[in-house]
Amino acid sequence: MAGTSDIAAVRFADMVSFVKAINAMTAKLRRWIAVATTVAGVTLAGVVLATAAQAAEARLMVLGDSLVAGYGLPPGQGFPEQLERDLRAAGRDVTVLNAGVSGDTTAGGVARLDWSLADNPQAVIIVLGGNDMLRGLPPEAAGVNLETIITRLLARDIEVLLAGMMAPRNMGPAYVEAFDGLYPALAARHDIEFYPFFLDGVALDPALNLDDGLHPNEAGIAEISRRIMPSVDRLLARLDG
Repeated sequence: MAGTSDIAAVRFADMVSFVKAINAMTAKLRRWIAVATTVAGVTLAGVVLATAAQAAEARLMVLGDSLVAGYGLPPGQGFPEQLERDLRAAGRDVTVLNAGVSGDTTAGGVARLDWSLADNPQAVIIVLGGNDMLRGLPPEAAGVNLETIITRLLARDIEVLLAGMMAPRNMGPAYVEAFDGLYPALAARHDIEFYPFFLDGVALDPALNLDDGLHPNEAGIAEISRRIMPSVDRLLARLDG
């Protein structure tokens, strides 16, 4: 039978082993916590950076008719797509949304405005009115419709660039004056960015239009994008401000 001193020695040895085991487990736990903290920190940093990147990217929608929809062009060669390429080439992190519907009038733009904004753009370029003019619709009605669109956009804190259209001179001086004049008047009244004529430098040039003489070809789209870029830069600057 073991003596008291022997039993004490055994208990002491057991205690020492127990303490060593606890210390080893504690050291492993500390290393695990350190690794987990680092991984969590990296993950959190990634989330923060991704969120910041998304916040930095502007969303610009082009609301228009066949001139926007890319009528007669290969997929991806319409004005919104070309504008996005040009903006990114210039260092602008912008997604350009194509909200063009061939044949649309200003009334059609009003009717589909709410669902067109489902992608939550921060800015909108309006390219409407050409079909109103080609159908000989009253300029006053087009003006009311455009004003409705502009007012609704501004009420949502969406910046606006209005691209003007021009009536053919054979429409008669009264019609031409009323139609051409409604765009600058709207832009001034609402203090929005304004590009006087969407087809500037492209209209009536056979080299820049499809065979129908009305719709820009790929070269024409590139020219429109190049010419409108300063106005788009000013539009986006409003977002930065």
